[in-house]
Amino acid sequence: MDNNIKSGIAKRLFFVFLLAVINSFSTAAYAFLDDTPDSDREKAPAKHDVKPVIPLDKADPTYDVWKLIRDDLSKGREPGPINVQRFWGGFGFQGIPTFFRLPVALVPEDLEAGQVDVAIMGAHTDMGLGSRGASRGPAAFREARYEYVTWGEFSMPHMGAMVNPFAELTIVDYGDAPVDPLSTERSVHEIRKYVREIASVKLKNGKHVIPIIIGGDHSLTYPNVAGVTDVYGKGNVGVIHFDAHYDATMMMGHMITHGAWVKRLIVDGHVPGKNYIQVGLRGYYPDKESFEWMRKEGFRYHPMAEIERRGWDAVMEDIIKEAKDGPEYLFISFDLDTLDPAFAPGTGTPEPGGLTPREAFPLVRRLCAESNVIGFDLVEFAPERDPTYVSGLNANRIVRECLTGIAMRKKGITQEHYLSPLTSDDGRK
Repeated sequence: MDNNIKSGIAKRLFFVFLLAVINSFSTAAYAFLDDTPDSDREKAPAKHDVKPVIPLDKADPTYDVWKLIRDDLSKGREPGPINVQRFWGGFGFQGIPTFFRLPVALVPEDLEAGQVDVAIMGAHTDMGLGSRGASRGPAAFREARYEYVTWGEFSMPHMGAMVNPFAELTIVDYGDAPVDPLSTERSVHEIRKYVREIASVKLKNGKHVIPIIIGGDHSLTYPNVAGVTDVYGKGNVGVIHFDAHYDATMMMGHMITHGAWVKRLIVDGHVPGKNYIQVGLRGYYPDKESFEWMRKEGFRYHPMAEIERRGWDAVMEDIIKEAKDGPEYLFISFDLDTLDPAFAPGTGTPEPGGLTPREAFPLVRRLCAESNVIGFDLVEFAPERDPTYVSGLNANRIVRECLTGIAMRKKGITQEHYLSPLTSDDGRK
């Protein structure tokens, strides 16, 4: 066959192939963005025994190595928190890097013996996002290389409230939850077990230990919320979800990702839509059908478009009221991309036009002081995506605001938008 003919045939075949690929991508893109939530597959609870296309090798001796726990965690010691620091206190960048340089607890008996109010745990999930970064969040949070605020005996109060959570509360670092770095599906069960383990510990005052989880991508909020509903009961926990995205899209056959966990909580019955509040949505997704689904399910939501129209103060007051108009217990999930990328570039899916720290901090503090918060997570902190310290600093402060609010509530300071008269007014008439 003449070379020119061969070349012509090859070119035509290539163009036919190219058109087929473009058509396939168009179809895939539509399916990717189509968020019709009412299919039987999405309604059905996740079947955890479904065999994957390429099965895992359960005979591999390393199959479960990621979740093997030492059997001597309590050997040779009395139960209770363990202070691993050499000094009484220091600057934030000094000391052995635990969360806020706090004592460590390893087993539930440590929490009970120490009458611990709050246990902070790391969960370094990454596979639910599809790109590396969030798994480094817990370690960077603990390292706190940017931090100057002192710890231990030298810890200082929150200036606005004049309350020191590290003096009012007993708080510990509970280590990390087991995570299979290659599988979100396998990890969620272990994370849920450890959140449940923390929340199950009942204190002498009748309250339960409050788990705070530092992530990790947002897929881990499914096991976080499921873990507390295991203790408090399905339907008894409301969720306030701070995020630029609504995270209820199942796609590519995956039932649990950083963008699907909300749908999973709803269809599995852990949280009814009427007990769900979203704050900070913006950008280019969710779409029209997704908002219609949220309305059908009874969601309450406050996108940046509403804040643009009504102003932050009015919207914040509505969020506070809605948090009290629901179940007795409240879980808060704070995705770092809620903040504008100017204040948190170190996150997996940044979206311009978000909240400022000055808007987010008071709301988080007030929710934790004025509502019965029984769990909290800070997710999508990807430190390696930020060459500065600003993302870590604001992530740190979000959790500090939560702790301050919990401490205020323990002290009985639950009035609306409490601020110390010493710091909110200079005393002049």
